Amino acid sequence: MLNSDQKRAVIAVILSGIVLFGWQYFFAPKQVINPQKVSTKGEVQVLKTDDKAALHSASLSATNASTNANQPLTIIPSTLKLNNFEFQINNDLSVTDMKNPNSVFSFNSLTDSSTPLRIQIVTDYGPLDLFFQMEQVGPNKIVGKNANYGVNFVAFIQDNGRVSFNLSSDKAYKFRFVFQAVAKKLDNGQVRQFSLFTNDVKHIAVSKEKEEDGNLKWFGVDYNYHLFALIFKDKIPSKFKTTETGQLIVDIPNVSKSFSADLVFTKKNYDTLIGLGDNLHLSVDFGFFAVLAVPILRGLQFIHKYIPNYGIAIILLTILIRLITFPLQYKSFKSMKKMQAIQPELAAIKEKFKDEPQKMQKETMDLFKKAGANPLSGCLPLLLQMPFFFAIYRVLYSAVELVGAPFYGWIHDLSIHDPFYILPVFMGLAMLAQQKLTPQTTVDPTQQKIMMFMPVIFAFIMKSLPAGLVLYIFVSTVVGVAQQALVYKMAD
Repeated sequence: MLNSDQKRAVIAVILSGIVLFGWQYFFAPKQVINPQKVSTKGEVQVLKTDDKAALHSASLSATNASTNANQPLTIIPSTLKLNNFEFQINNDLSVTDMKNPNSVFSFNSLTDSSTPLRIQIVTDYGPLDLFFQMEQVGPNKIVGKNANYGVNFVAFIQDNGRVSFNLSSDKAYKFRFVFQAVAKKLDNGQVRQFSLFTNDVKHIAVSKEKEEDGNLKWFGVDYNYHLFALIFKDKIPSKFKTTETGQLIVDIPNVSKSFSADLVFTKKNYDTLIGLGDNLHLSVDFGFFAVLAVPILRGLQFIHKYIPNYGIAIILLTILIRLITFPLQYKSFKSMKKMQAIQPELAAIKEKFKDEPQKMQKETMDLFKKAGANPLSGCLPLLLQMPFFFAIYRVLYSAVELVGAPFYGWIHDLSIHDPFYILPVFMGLAMLAQQKLTPQTTVDPTQQKIMMFMPVIFAFIMKSLPAGLVLYIFVSTVVGVAQQALVYKMAD
């Protein structure tokens, strides 16, 4: 049996249920069916009730349907054509396709998104995809109008392929631009990324979350040696963020009655980008040693003009670099030769004072001083090569000029790895020969074995790097060995 407290609790629960369901049945407002929006494929998508901007847009479309039969309600594409350039935009200002005669890959493969860019007007209800009544004026001009907000749209293609567009209205609005892409990484290490230019270029991997603000000049998707970018006429204070869903969202916080910008889709040829202007060439990432990378690229292009083989161009440029740095290397090679000459005396000191480390160190330094040798001088040639190594690496990795460029025989593309790993093996053998010429400053067997394995380790590391880069290191090592042997012979 229930006690009095339990009876009261049961009665309270029953009465609460009666009140709740009674109120819901007699007084609560009836459920309203969410507005619906027609997609590009005719599918019905139910909008979220908490999305105020989407609800307003759907409500606006419903109003247009009953008041203006000419107002477009479905996605209608418009296409511009000029000199083999093409541009396709829908009447909701979503860019869906661009064609450029210099591109290697399709526009869609750049982002793997059906709507790589959406242009939105920011109203009191938030960012909206407005529908425009579009009219094509000739093959190279589109004009559009959204009567509800009084916004006009104009777009045309310039002779260089840049697509210029303008949004204007009697009332000042803010604008939002949304790039959409899918995260991806190729076997050659190329990562799909968003690139933005303020005072310098920022590269943000797609799907990486980041939020900043700054004065933007251009921004867009950068992938597989191609670029799709939106370019402002001048630097504009902007807020931008990237999301884990693969979006780059750029907001213009200041309102305006007229807004103009350009769109570009192009292969990232360095000279083509320079011709397009607005520092688009900085999207080619030459890294910290760009001051060396650009002359190296120019040197390769110059040689290729007369000898149309980039492999030969790399070899000739490598020899030139070795000749330029030889005066400094000459002093290092002479010091190495002196080190080689005192190896017997150095071994004797280490054996004699093996139990007296401090005495051994003092005697060793006295021997170096007497012979005029410097054990650290052998590092100088390597240090001199490092900036050129990194510069050429960035050129081979970033410059589209070398993509698909063959050498001879089995090397069909200098921008990817040697398919049979022959060049890495040759490079390892050349490094081993260089090591044999370089005097050892230690008699420790363990350290000597480690040094013997260094060429093997380097060859293993280099096996996946571009064949052009391995070709450079191999030729540079061979020329270095020849220079070192020549100096040793002259010193005898």
